[in-house]
Amino acid sequence: MQTDLALVGGGLANSLIAYRLSIRRPDVRIALIERGCSLGGNHTWSLHAKDLTADQHAWLAPFVSYSWPSYQVRFPQFTRRIDSAYFSLTSSRLHDVVVDALGKRILLNTEVEAIRSNEVVFRGGHRMHASAVIDGRGDSRSEHLVLRYQKFLGQVVSLESRHGLDSPILMDATVAQRDGYRFVYTLPYTEKAVLIEDTRYSDSPVLERNELRAAIRRYAGRHSWKVQRVEHEEEGILPIVLSGHIEAFWDEAAPGVARSGLRAALFHPTTGYSLPEAVRLADALSRMGAADGWTLARRIRRRSISTWKRHRFDRMLNRMLFLAGEPHQRYRVLERFYRLPEPLISRFYAGRSTWTDRVRLLMGAPPVPLGQALRAVFASGRASPKERDTGAGRVRGRRV
Repeated sequence: MQTDLALVGGGLANSLIAYRLSIRRPDVRIALIERGCSLGGNHTWSLHAKDLTADQHAWLAPFVSYSWPSYQVRFPQFTRRIDSAYFSLTSSRLHDVVVDALGKRILLNTEVEAIRSNEVVFRGGHRMHASAVIDGRGDSRSEHLVLRYQKFLGQVVSLESRHGLDSPILMDATVAQRDGYRFVYTLPYTEKAVLIEDTRYSDSPVLERNELRAAIRRYAGRHSWKVQRVEHEEEGILPIVLSGHIEAFWDEAAPGVARSGLRAALFHPTTGYSLPEAVRLADALSRMGAADGWTLARRIRRRSISTWKRHRFDRMLNRMLFLAGEPHQRYRVLERFYRLPEPLISRFYAGRSTWTDRVRLLMGAPPVPLGQALRAVFASGRASPKERDTGAGRVRGRRV
């Protein structure tokens, strides 16, 4: 079996790469290999209008399941509507669009035992020879990234009557604070269907599923939403990076094997969202000429390291969020952030904060004790051996 590019892992990043290449480079032979029965797993991914260029929004449009012209945030001291469009993709939509584009070039229910720069070895010993291989199988479980977590459990519920929402609530932090910074994320899909997601910015990657389900029920009751049935449930643990050694992270990769998505550390360090970076990588690869595995691996490695360096300031903010002040007070950092001008907020999520933005983010009295804030800036946040034993550095992906 022979192909030009073998994409191992049918998640968000590899699926978008395969789709974009099928449109712009139909001459490239592609194989998209997924061990599950569908592409994309069981996830919702979202992004803001300013995260992408107009051209990128245009080619991504077939994947968009829902969109809204604005969104809300709610905190104990204030509520605000942000007049910026917001978009969400679902894994079922991703699967349908990519299958329509690639057809038989997708291999589902296919287990991979080994990958090399020019070869994929399947369970049972069968081999696929390729000019290049991209490993997009999510979490690389690296000890070279110092992480905390955005973890969540969400349910799409059908209600007996209208929920009354006209836009998403990206953060409702008026709920009781526990397990770090807690908020509820809601996406109104139809007049009577809504995604309710209980989210924690936590020091621990452990998901207490039953507790989160109960919290969702309480939140629905608080809004007098009577749930008829749960249509869908999803969960995830996204990486929030405090510090790390990006070159050592890449040195762990199999020689000559390129990476994508979370496995390439291509995600926003503060939100854990990987969708914008996945779109940008797909675009970049669709403009490249033919490349062998080693060349492709070097190019994506350089891209990842460049992205890492560009986000140095964001990792410092993460350390202030997680290491300064008490966990139940973390919401104050986000509460202050959302009082800032809308263009600054948009640039932050897009990963394009200016120096003026950074000064503005640090101006004024900090929402955490000053001494602790300064210590957090210079700390690494590295987990103790005990914390590492309980899961530090392990990440599972989703919405992004």
